[in-house]
Amino acid sequence: MPHRKTEVDVDVSLRLRTAGGAAVPVPASLHYGADDPYAIHAVFHGGDADVEWVFARDLLREGMVRPTGSGDVQVQPCADSLEGFPRVLLRLSSPDGNAELEADEADVRRFLRRADALVPPGSETRHLDLDELVARLVS
Repeated sequence: MPHRKTEVDVDVSLRLRTAGGAAVPVPASLHYGADDPYAIHAVFHGGDADVEWVFARDLLREGMVRPTGSGDVQVQPCADSLEGFPRVLLRLSSPDGNAELEADEADVRRFLRRADALVPPGSETRHLDLDELVARLVS
């Protein structure tokens, strides 16, 4: 029996916007798994430890076409890209500070196409293991 892939991982090159206008490269990866069908895990590599942010797949998808998000993660098309070609802007806010990161639109689209092929939008509930979820909540 062939092995069915249940995860998508894509490496992306982000650029951290700085106050001086320069862009600082930030290696990162986007992860999506059928076992957590509503969430995207963005892992930022660098320094002594990786930093992970989790947010809704729908937030990333909608942010490709219009500004969206009102909390710790906001996503929007990037009209004033530092590099001059299509980008997506991720704004991250935490008690430790804020960051604006540009991602190549093509990388984000490729990731979303692969995630959507794994779990088509609207079919997320068919991939949830409710027994496992309840067990985790009560433990």
